[in-house]
Amino acid sequence: MERNDKNRLIALAAMFQASDLIGELAYKGQVDQDLMQPLIHSVFDNSSKTIEAIYDGLDHLRPGFELAKGILINPGKGQKSMAITRYTVTLMHLQRKLEKNPQMADKLIEEIESTERQIEFFGGMLNPTVISRLADIYQGSISKMEPKIIVKGEQSYLDQADIAAQIRALLLAGIRSAVLWSQAGGGRFTLMMRRKQLAAEATKLLRPLRVVH
Repeated sequence: MERNDKNRLIALAAMFQASDLIGELAYKGQVDQDLMQPLIHSVFDNSSKTIEAIYDGLDHLRPGFELAKGILINPGKGQKSMAITRYTVTLMHLQRKLEKNPQMADKLIEEIESTERQIEFFGGMLNPTVISRLADIYQGSISKMEPKIIVKGEQSYLDQADIAAQIRALLLAGIRSAVLWSQAGGGRFTLMMRRKQLAAEATKLLRPLRVVH
């Protein structure tokens, strides 16, 4: 993968979108499955040559690009933006720790590949059984690492097994996007040092994207 602002921005937008959907699930109990699909797709795609293909196209990442543009231009503005940024920074931190633990990383890949072989049987990657399996993979690996990601929301939703599973699956997708961010040359200071360039890239990428209803 090329190490450039475009690829970094796509990975960042995906992390923002995953973080936003986690908040939607935690506070409202539901999300648009079309917006979840590209994130889960990225978890299973470890062979595509371009980052666009890894997310199965960019149209359904439009909300992530809009969030990225807004947050990069006005960082820290609003409670929602702050929560999304907090999730994203923690995902980046956990990815760096995972990178230093090749045994856990290899086990993670092996379990994801095993789950991928079951997708056709269950009728799609958003099938509740597949999502539950991804949640189990996250719980058995990333969730054991520090810092812990604390998801805030309505307890009545957080206590529901299917919602908790979707949140954990999205956290796993967030880690995948953090890996892509790193592979594209993103580092711990990139958000600060290249904020204007990334915001400009978000504006550029938003122009050709169709609005998906």
